[in-house]
Amino acid sequence: MELKRVVVTGLGTITPLGNTLTETWEGLLNGKSGAGPITHFDASKFKTQFACEVKNFDASLYVDRKEARKCDRYSLLAIGAAKQAIEDAAMDLESEDKDRIGVIFAAGIGGIQTFEDEVLGYAKTKDTIGPKFNPFFIPKMIADIAAGHISMIYGFRGPNFATVSACASSTNAIADAFNYIRLGKANAIVTGGAEAAIAAPGVGGFNSMNALSTRNDSPETASRPFSASRDGFVMGEGAACLVLEEMEHALARGAKIYAEVVGAGMSADAYHLTASHPEGLGAILVMKNALEDAEMKPEDIDYINVHGTSTPVGDISEVKAIQKVFGEHAYNLNISSTKSMTGHLLGAAGALEAIVSIKAVQEDIVPPTINHVEGDNDPEIDYNLNFTFNKAQKRTVNAALSNTFGFGGHNASVIVKKFVK
Repeated sequence: MELKRVVVTGLGTITPLGNTLTETWEGLLNGKSGAGPITHFDASKFKTQFACEVKNFDASLYVDRKEARKCDRYSLLAIGAAKQAIEDAAMDLESEDKDRIGVIFAAGIGGIQTFEDEVLGYAKTKDTIGPKFNPFFIPKMIADIAAGHISMIYGFRGPNFATVSACASSTNAIADAFNYIRLGKANAIVTGGAEAAIAAPGVGGFNSMNALSTRNDSPETASRPFSASRDGFVMGEGAACLVLEEMEHALARGAKIYAEVVGAGMSADAYHLTASHPEGLGAILVMKNALEDAEMKPEDIDYINVHGTSTPVGDISEVKAIQKVFGEHAYNLNISSTKSMTGHLLGAAGALEAIVSIKAVQEDIVPPTINHVEGDNDPEIDYNLNFTFNKAQKRTVNAALSNTFGFGGHNASVIVKKFVK
């Protein structure tokens, strides 16, 4: 059976840099940080008191107030990004076969704020009137429900589920959407991820593992991938959505095409609950698998949007893996970690960074890795590699690879390239 080709026809984002794709992309190219003091809850007693929050998000632009009360924040962000992407794709939904349009949408955690609210409520009533829970508690909290909401809003009856692989979740969602379309199981799939974990249990939980930066005196410079003084990731939130479409279906309706998805790879470290393999073995394997799937050589890649979380172990192992897979060509690549600006969107990171890779391919410019200061060099990292420090760089980007690695040793990568019919 001949596999079908898959293209990207719609994009939408709500991020700490802005509530549209245009604002987010401009922020990235300008090296803007989305970090600041936490406002979602009182973090004054927490080790980390800052994050990359979405600012001025108005859910009523996307969902009426009554429906919004049935949703956790992560679902509202997901619906917002999905509506942007579907509008951007400009399909005639009246004439489309909705049995052939699916929704595969990820979250790494799901409705953690809802969970906190309901458990605190239970603690107050359990010894007096007994258990009291909101009937929407479970449907607000579960990690698949954003995919359900999006399909119900539009009546999309194709493949509909969520993928959960921690920080790799939305890259896995894209990989699944890509595979279902190229196998002929759908004409189009709305895919991506959302996360809203800047809540007391989210920040407190990651703090207890010493995973987050504690640079409370300078939030904007805390996420500094590949710098010696990095001290953990900065939590972000938001949503990113892509409309993937079978190429002939897109061409037949005269759709604008951003890029082609050509390969996806998956692997496991099988090593540790939360740490990446120190030699990057799973990262090596996932990039090789993506290249093989795309039928591309390492030399065909121009840009890698790295996982690059600004953690002491993870940054080193990813660099080692890139050098192992790409050899001498590693020195011709542009490499950047946009988490230096957006923070780590956890289950939404892969979708956002796939979109960044698509925009880099479309516009031939690579957004930077910000916050590196000259001399702040880690002896374990080879600075002859081009980490695109502090300033966006114009270059031809024919193909880009996006990496995501999640707690549990889950690794997922996707490759996008310029569309040529």
